[in-house]
Amino acid sequence: MTDFAATKAMFDLPEGVIYLDGNSLGPLPKSAGARVQRMLTEEWGQMLITGWNKAGWMGLPTGLGDRIGRLIGAEPGSVVTGDTLSIKVYQALASALELNPDRKVVLSDNGNFPSDLYMADGLLRSLGDDYELRIVDPESVADAITEEVAVLMLTEVDYRSGRMHDMKALTELAHANGVVTVWDLAHSAGAIPVDLSGCNADLAVGCTYKYLNGGPGAPAFIYVAPRLADNTRPALSGWLGHEAPFAFDLDYRPGNGIERMRVGTPPIIQMTALSAAMDIWDMADMADVRAKSVELTELFIERVEATCPDLQLASPRNPELRGSQISFRFKEGYAAMQALIARGVIGDFRSPDIMRFGFTPLYIDEGDVERAVEIIADIMQNRLWDTPEYKIRQRVT
Repeated sequence: MTDFAATKAMFDLPEGVIYLDGNSLGPLPKSAGARVQRMLTEEWGQMLITGWNKAGWMGLPTGLGDRIGRLIGAEPGSVVTGDTLSIKVYQALASALELNPDRKVVLSDNGNFPSDLYMADGLLRSLGDDYELRIVDPESVADAITEEVAVLMLTEVDYRSGRMHDMKALTELAHANGVVTVWDLAHSAGAIPVDLSGCNADLAVGCTYKYLNGGPGAPAFIYVAPRLADNTRPALSGWLGHEAPFAFDLDYRPGNGIERMRVGTPPIIQMTALSAAMDIWDMADMADVRAKSVELTELFIERVEATCPDLQLASPRNPELRGSQISFRFKEGYAAMQALIARGVIGDFRSPDIMRFGFTPLYIDEGDVERAVEIIADIMQNRLWDTPEYKIRQRVT
């Protein structure tokens, strides 16, 4: 069983803060600073460029990929880290479209993260006017999967409400209609059990700065099913995805398997911080994480609804239908969240009226939930949010 008391002790959490925003940016692992400092002084500082070989920097993208792969049900050697999530979305979608060249429609939903839709729209505009990004309501996705669709591109867990798509059922339906799937796991990896292999998923992408605690700007990852890897052309033909990068050939030849999905030089400092976080995740079983997450979120809903009648649950009530976050609607949600943050309960706000709270059992426990609800109730019952200072919108909400 996962020892959550032990994992909580491995994070550097500020005194007096209840951190319910790990679904946006995970907190700092205590070992990350020393790990990065050692990399800077002993590896970069002393080894200089020889660190690529002596310190194993070149192998970090796939090494970390396998460690993440364990959490998302990926086969060994099918995940690689690097670049940003937007780049990986573009890369995965472009490759998926080439796997289905006779079709021109990309299907997504209006609960998808806007950046995914922006990247898809930009790509399709470059490909030509005959391509279409078709966006439907989340509840209508299954009915919209037809033989006209080339790629189904979905975020498994809705970033606003936490509503969760049924990956297995939708992937089966997509394949029955000849559709290639691209899954965004930004709010899944480290939050819920994911079984890419068992679901027969085609491609998937995700980030590591949320539940995986890799730090701001931590690298993204991409998954390609082994059955497709050697037939998938990387639309972003970066030099590190070349079969022999240091041959410096003028013609591109894709590397073997997932290696071909590498693009640019890996961010070694960020990957070193991520490796410290993965040391903690290596101690965790996702089934245990999910079970504890459900306990915490159920407790949170029960307590908030009992004390804060002005807050309306925006997440699915059934825990089987949501990820590891709870969202409430409130007309003055932005101001209320700023009041909470001022009192040490950190969540975030998503327009137009969503107050969002993330639950990561690695460092959040029942005591945190109880204390957080006491503060939320005080702020809501006494309208402590209703001051001008809390209504000034900052650049990041």
